[in-house]
Amino acid sequence: MMKTPELKTNSLHCDSPDKIPLTKEHFDALSIRVYSRSDKDSKHSLLPHRRDFYKILMVTEGQGMLTVGASTYYIEEPMIIFLHPSDIISWKGLSSGQEGYNCLFSKSLLDKHPLLKMTIEKYHLFDGQKNIIRLRYSDVAALCTIFSSMQQEEMSGKRLNEDAMQTYLQLLLIQCARITDFKEPDHISDDYRHVHTFFSLLEREVMNVHYTHPISMKTAKEFAANLNVHPNYLNTLLKKHTGQNVSTHIRTRLLEEAKSLLLQTDWTLQDIGYCIGFAEQPNFSLFFKKNAGITPAEYRKKIRN
Repeated sequence: MMKTPELKTNSLHCDSPDKIPLTKEHFDALSIRVYSRSDKDSKHSLLPHRRDFYKILMVTEGQGMLTVGASTYYIEEPMIIFLHPSDIISWKGLSSGQEGYNCLFSKSLLDKHPLLKMTIEKYHLFDGQKNIIRLRYSDVAALCTIFSSMQQEEMSGKRLNEDAMQTYLQLLLIQCARITDFKEPDHISDDYRHVHTFFSLLEREVMNVHYTHPISMKTAKEFAANLNVHPNYLNTLLKKHTGQNVSTHIRTRLLEEAKSLLLQTDWTLQDIGYCIGFAEQPNFSLFFKKNAGITPAEYRKKIRN
């Protein structure tokens, strides 16, 4: 097996084509999307935030380094990867040509199609144990046919095209469950384990916030203490693997959550600020304007209009 290349410390940044904000209009028409990887830039990415969609990534050509949680995989042959909304992932492209398909579908699709939900629960492809499957070239041909059919349905705009797409999605899951040639992680480093645990803690803190249950940890010192490491050591790890320190990641994540709450709730600015750690609403407004460029009230008005 080829030796796993070392990840460069300054090469990770958000991959905007895959990062769908938590706004309903992205899935208003259809709750499922399919696109060719050759149509998108395969940029480096680290997505340490809650996503409201599942993702299936099929790589048919191209090389790259994929990290899912604390496990790192060197991809140099056809693979299909199933990513749960809560997964923390990074991708480092190692070649210019990237071919294959990406499929994104929202959680709401499972509510509308109970059979699809049952299929996902039955085959456990998104549970982190069986989510990376090595493909033979005969498998690639069969799966490409399914992806292509899904893409044609999406582009057709015909009535019931979402129903047809989720039926193809079930077929895709069944076909992949038949293959199940799982690729073992090439490397699990202590560094990535700490990084993964930090982002898991950060996500756990933020994802359940409410104005009756505000965030309890929001400083580098508090997160480091929870991980039983020194704050300087945690900062060094985050800086090495993401290019940003602990405080920056916390600040960015709190800002993203504030934006989501401004868009998707009718909570007051006082309530939103309180739940992400600001006892006084003016302090929340100062934090938001400093990091977003406009006040939270202006942001809510601008986006909703």
